[in-house]
Amino acid sequence: MKIWKQPATVDGINTLNANTMGETLGIEITEIGDDYLVATMPVNRHTVQPFRILHGGASVVLAETLGSIASTLCIEDLTVETAVGLEINANHLKSVKEGGTVTGTCRPVRVGRSVHVWNIEIQDEKGNLSCISRLTVSIVARR
Repeated sequence: MKIWKQPATVDGINTLNANTMGETLGIEITEIGDDYLVATMPVNRHTVQPFRILHGGASVVLAETLGSIASTLCIEDLTVETAVGLEINANHLKSVKEGGTVTGTCRPVRVGRSVHVWNIEIQDEKGNLSCISRLTVSIVARR
């Protein structure tokens, strides 16, 4: 069952990501399903820590980017309401070496009227789970 209330395309979302942290880190939306989003992010000089493995903060940026976009797509009228992050957590389960790519998949836990909760799983190129994150988003009046 499709949960999105806003029309969206992969190209359209990636265009909106221009001049943002997501673009700086190389995050690209690659798939929009009926109730999920998928994005990739390179593990490179922009996203690694000094030991040349994926920085946990970069994983959190990928997770929050996916969840924020998902919440925005679930809002009925974007002229009246907007999505803002309320809380995020992440468990870093397996390191990813520089030179690869990670893929994040965002799925809803609950999409309510004023609170959305998203589960984001980040995997390496071999399908190993690298990070699991949960994002809570508040839907508030646009100012």
